[in-house]
Amino acid sequence: MPTIAVNNVRLRYETWGDGPPLVMLHGLGSCADDWVYQLPDLGRHFRCLPLDLRGHGLSDKPPGPYSMAQFAADVSGLLHTLDIGPAHVLGLSLGGMVAQQLALARPDLVRSLVLINTMPGPWPPTRDVLRTATRRLRALRGPAADMSATATLIARTLFPQEDQRLLHTYTVQRMAANDPRAYRHSLRAITRFWPGRALRRITCPVLILAGTLDTVVPMVYKERLRRLLPQASFVTIANSRHASNLDQPDVVNQAILDFLLPLKDQHVNRK
Repeated sequence: MPTIAVNNVRLRYETWGDGPPLVMLHGLGSCADDWVYQLPDLGRHFRCLPLDLRGHGLSDKPPGPYSMAQFAADVSGLLHTLDIGPAHVLGLSLGGMVAQQLALARPDLVRSLVLINTMPGPWPPTRDVLRTATRRLRALRGPAADMSATATLIARTLFPQEDQRLLHTYTVQRMAANDPRAYRHSLRAITRFWPGRALRRITCPVLILAGTLDTVVPMVYKERLRRLLPQASFVTIANSRHASNLDQPDVVNQAILDFLLPLKDQHVNRK
């Protein structure tokens, strides 16, 4: 389990495979381990770099507040320290927002973006998303707050079917292990993210993957992202909820490879 000091925190990261670098950014309350179904396929063509964002997994969990700019600065710091880049960047949900911010702040480090079930910030919020965020923040207030109830709710939302019982159990255990304060700071970072039309400055190739059954980031947000990134390819993942990389891994992997492989050998000038 390698770690690296970046911006006064230690970040856990892993490496898998060989080829052009592919940074892999997980969702809220998750960690690098959630890319387990992607690494064998993607690692045949790319040097995969999944990492735990600050406040998550085995990375440090400093006091807040957190921000999307801070998450992105951590990723750029990791790439700089490892002397890697520019890289393809793959992000799910929170990770997709970090990827957008990285492409805005450091376009020289980003060869392409793959954005799974993410959004260009929650504003203006739908009623369901606003209610969900408010409920989670309230549940995590106070020194006695714990993640158990939140973990159970999230697992039920992501993996409601009986044949997904193993994924459901894994998600409950992983989510419940989160530090409540770090989770709250990360959730607030999401609520404050709103790049708006600045996203039109992103000129690298972009793929948006959208689970058709996702209720965490409803399709209306993905359509907003699509409008703000008019050059993006947009692919729906049928019968998939929010964690498309886990509930439809083969379909997701093929869509990612179909997008990335034509870009693999393109020459990139490192600035």
